[in-house]
Amino acid sequence: MFIESTKIKKKVDIHDFKALIKKYQSDQIICTPHTFFRLGQAQREIYTCEELRKILLLQTPFLAGLQNNRNYAVYYKYQKRNLKTILKIGNRKVNIITFYFIEEWQIPKI
Repeated sequence: MFIESTKIKKKVDIHDFKALIKKYQSDQIICTPHTFFRLGQAQREIYTCEELRKILLLQTPFLAGLQNNRNYAVYYKYQKRNLKTILKIGNRKVNIITFYFIEEWQIPKI
């Protein structure tokens, strides 16, 4: 079932996640067309791949977890909102699968 595969199975220590993501250069963090599929054209001009890279490399998340499907769900406070990012972290690159803003009640309790 799809919901089960995206459920967080393990909380990841914030410092461990930051150390992991810092192993990658900016050009190793990749956006795909799927990254932005939830956004309208105007939003795509604001939330660019470069902006997402900056968030991943420079900001500290308040929560990170490993999902059953082996993707990372990482949560940031960004512009006074809760930003959820889904990442596939490989040996040579980080794929930003998608991202979106969520409400406080949508933050998982792990």
